[in-house]
Amino acid sequence: MKKIEAIIRKSKFDEVKDALHQIEVNFFSYWDVTGVGNEKQGHVYRGVSYSTTDIQRRYLSIVVSDPFLEIAVDAVLKSAFTGSVGDGKIFVSNIEETYRIRTKEKGIEAVK
Repeated sequence: MKKIEAIIRKSKFDEVKDALHQIEVNFFSYWDVTGVGNEKQGHVYRGVSYSTTDIQRRYLSIVVSDPFLEIAVDAVLKSAFTGSVGDGKIFVSNIEETYRIRTKEKGIEAVK
């Protein structure tokens, strides 16, 4: 099993969620987070300067089976993409084991 951690724009969350549901990833967790990115300059909107050093993003945690990894990553990549600085990052790590508390199932069955 693999864990996909994605940090995306809040404005792209609904598109990413829909893309994940379309490939039948129906369970994942998410949090609103603030981070610091590579962009060092602020933006000016209607004559007012805004700092972009503290960036509001959404953090997703998704667990999938190994064969499903590329499909899930591709869904996030396509749906979160704007082509601009700040689109986000995706991290993939191994999951040793998973348990469903209610049924005591383990492994990939606990995630489905």
